Amino acid sequence: MTLLSVENLKVHYPTRTGLVEAVRGVSFTLGRERLGIVGESGSGKSQTGRAIMGLTPPNALVTADRLEFSGIDLLRAPDRARRALRGNRIAMVLQDPKYSLDPVMTIGRQITETLRTHTRIGRTEARRRALEMLEAVQIRDPERVYGLYPHEVSGGMGQRVMIAMMLIAGPELLIADEPTSALDVTVQLEVLKILDALVTDRGMGLIFISHDLRLVSSFCDRVLVMYAGRVVEEIRAADLAQAQHPYTRGLLDCVPKLGEDRHPLPVLDRKPEWAK
Repeated sequence: MTLLSVENLKVHYPTRTGLVEAVRGVSFTLGRERLGIVGESGSGKSQTGRAIMGLTPPNALVTADRLEFSGIDLLRAPDRARRALRGNRIAMVLQDPKYSLDPVMTIGRQITETLRTHTRIGRTEARRRALEMLEAVQIRDPERVYGLYPHEVSGGMGQRVMIAMMLIAGPELLIADEPTSALDVTVQLEVLKILDALVTDRGMGLIFISHDLRLVSSFCDRVLVMYAGRVVEEIRAADLAQAQHPYTRGLLDCVPKLGEDRHPLPVLDRKPEWAK
């Protein structure tokens, strides 16, 4: 079953010197599976996710031949309908919690606000479910953290809070933008188990945006490789090591390997034709 269809998605930003083409004709479909999107910073990964969510800045020019979620035309849906989807049926874990969490609201209030906005639920039940979700993302003493403000927690804990906030309403589609980058390896594995369970047990679709090729190859089902706003290769995650595109090969060659003396590490030799 296709949950999300994206055809020829483009995101442009007007500037005094012309249009900046952040996303240039991206196309893919997503079922109830784990889709990884990899590429360097500036390749258009996050902009693709934001366009699907409807979170691009007001000056962005977003177009597509098709941008459809569960039968809903996201480009033509009214603002009210898009707001009803965000945080409920579609959620996005943003990359940096310092800029995503409200600094003047407690963590507990922010999590329960997400739940109560989309669900008829009392304060007591909302608090109970928020504490359960904080515990599920491996936060020790969730009762204490529930009453803290964002500046009182570490970056890694803030990232886990963001994940808990986005998962609490049980979305059908989750866009995770570097969701484990600020976490240590042990907690990273626990968070991946939670995401994996949501895909497997609830039938959720997951778009996993990351720089970590090894993580994506072991966790995702399929991988899109982006360069300069375009998808240059699509491949099964298990076959990522056998990728054919020279850009993908270059990214893989730059990954350090245990037991090999590689000093200095190879540098990616970009070709102009990759961006065409």
